[in-house]
Amino acid sequence: MANIYEDILNHLSADCAVSVETVLDGESGELLGGLRRRLTELVPVTDPKGRRVASVTTERGEDGALTVREPVLPQERLIVLGGGHIALPVCQFGAACGFTVCVVDDRPDFANRRRFPEAGQVLCESFENGIRRLKITPFDYVVVITRGHRHDADCLRALLPGTMPAYLGMIGSRRRTKGLLEMLKEEGFDADRLAAICTPIGLNIGAVTPGEIAISILSEVIAYKRLPEHGDPKRCCSDSDLELSTLRYLAENHEPKAVVTVIETKGSTPRGTGAKMAVSPLGQVTGSIGGGCSEAAVIQDAVRIIGTGRYKLMDIDLTGEVAESDGMVCGGTMKVLVEDGTERP
Repeated sequence: MANIYEDILNHLSADCAVSVETVLDGESGELLGGLRRRLTELVPVTDPKGRRVASVTTERGEDGALTVREPVLPQERLIVLGGGHIALPVCQFGAACGFTVCVVDDRPDFANRRRFPEAGQVLCESFENGIRRLKITPFDYVVVITRGHRHDADCLRALLPGTMPAYLGMIGSRRRTKGLLEMLKEEGFDADRLAAICTPIGLNIGAVTPGEIAISILSEVIAYKRLPEHGDPKRCCSDSDLELSTLRYLAENHEPKAVVTVIETKGSTPRGTGAKMAVSPLGQVTGSIGGGCSEAAVIQDAVRIIGTGRYKLMDIDLTGEVAESDGMVCGGTMKVLVEDGTERP
């Protein structure tokens, strides 16, 4: 089977969200003929409030075939404008949450790899030039935490005329940020765009220390990423648990392997729909569908399927004695697709 994951990454690199549509003729079978997969345009579901949500869905046809649709959105960047003391934990926590972090500051002592080892990109130049180089997309989350409102204003003047990111937040007191936004409004910047800026930045959790402030900022960023009631209602939010690092591994690794995907969940489960892992012939795992008994139950079957050219659906029950003996707090069920990921000409 051709490496469809390379095609997915090509679409994502062009900032195009896609849907991976997989049709299975039965609970198990041959990949060739029994499993059909293609990339389609991502069509989010509109909820009763008009918000757009992209979820992993399954649909059983009249002929018994099961169709699985998985949304895949481009990698989210967390763009941190300002390299001061708060930027350090923001970068660290943002990278841990799966964002590609980009830091911009015009001071060499504050914008360097040694200071921000977790960052994917560190730019030492003016904020205006840094923003221009980064080419903001609708999948970016921008945090303005410079050393002063003069620099904050420079950032906003560079950001507001262009593509609006999924999230734009600015640090500062209510009084000072209000004055800055009023000044920019007088300069002719769009009132709706100014009103969309989250300021004071972060959720109000009583944060005091840099680490606490970073947590409040990341909490708000994640809310904008995951909850469709935040931000632009026309923006698509995805609740897929797919990690793009696993997707990149599947695209770049050409060794024999099995691919395991969570396609349905009920109740409390360690990972959500969309989570993937690759399993090597030795049982080594890249990615995760939850660890513990949720993975142990499927790894042996995954190893056995490598090289067979087959797929199968499996149900994992996390409500029974095995889950309890492992000390797991989950009490739900998962349906996973296990398939031979060995590439063929």
